[in-house]
Amino acid sequence: MKTPNATSLLTGALAGVTAALLLLGANTQSYFAILFVAAAALPVLIVGLGWGNAAAAVAVVVAGLGLAMFASPLSALFVVIIMLAPAAWLSHLANLARPASELGGPDGALAWYPLSDILSHLVLLVTVGAIIIGAITGYDDRLASLVVDQVVIAMKAQDPQYNLSPEVIEQLKSAFNIGWPLLFGMLWVMILFTAYYVASRIVQMSGKNLRPREDMPSTLRMHRYSIFAFLAGLVLAFMGGGLATIGAVICGTFGAGFLLAGFAVFHFRTRGKSWRLPVLWIGYMSVLIFQVPAFFFLLSGLMDTRRAIALSPAGKTTDTESKDL
Repeated sequence: MKTPNATSLLTGALAGVTAALLLLGANTQSYFAILFVAAAALPVLIVGLGWGNAAAAVAVVVAGLGLAMFASPLSALFVVIIMLAPAAWLSHLANLARPASELGGPDGALAWYPLSDILSHLVLLVTVGAIIIGAITGYDDRLASLVVDQVVIAMKAQDPQYNLSPEVIEQLKSAFNIGWPLLFGMLWVMILFTAYYVASRIVQMSGKNLRPREDMPSTLRMHRYSIFAFLAGLVLAFMGGGLATIGAVICGTFGAGFLLAGFAVFHFRTRGKSWRLPVLWIGYMSVLIFQVPAFFFLLSGLMDTRRAIALSPAGKTTDTESKDL
């Protein structure tokens, strides 16, 4: 753990200002708005991974205050809950290490907090954050119904011949009530993990990293107990009402975690093959275009939940080795 000092605190404050500016820039009518939102977690992750917990905490506070002043307190609260606080927590977990001998490993080595547990924490944080935001905004099946009604009215205004039967409209309302929370949870897990991956590479290249670079294809898995949470989400999604909304969020967030693990398994199993690059390209493009193949990556992530701990020589920041638990 790095001891906070004036330099790290100032760096954290600058990171918070950067995150706030990116989020404020996302409010403009721009094609790059989604990129600004996705990049807003990067400054917090970078200072957390490179300068420690105090710098990450300062970044979260400064960014939250900046958004509260120049946007609105409610939007600042939402951003802190769903993005900035999880980013700071991820950087804290990534920097945790203990002597490997305490876990039955070799002397003179450090055991780093498992990447599988980091991913599981991310999924859980986004799940809780999405549920809190849903409770604050009052999201429920009635709101989903109102949104669909407004969309139908707008479509009819553009095309008077546009007409849907009541049965089709009810199906759309039901699908939106489940689909939107599911997509929201899945998207935020993907965004935050991508930000963590990019931030870790940036910090490693700068030489400020505490956690050594590890082999993600062999270590990026979900915790085995996450399967039960995912199954519970599936059950809740069919119960209707607010429980269905919560179930959809759980399915989206935990499903995204298992999907990421499935991609890692895909990379790991194709390693060293002459046909690896075209197969990887085809696999990712099939998911982007057809979506259905994502189920097979999800299933692959569900089937491989081993927990690997990265080991590195104490006091050095070289590449790690992995030990399965």
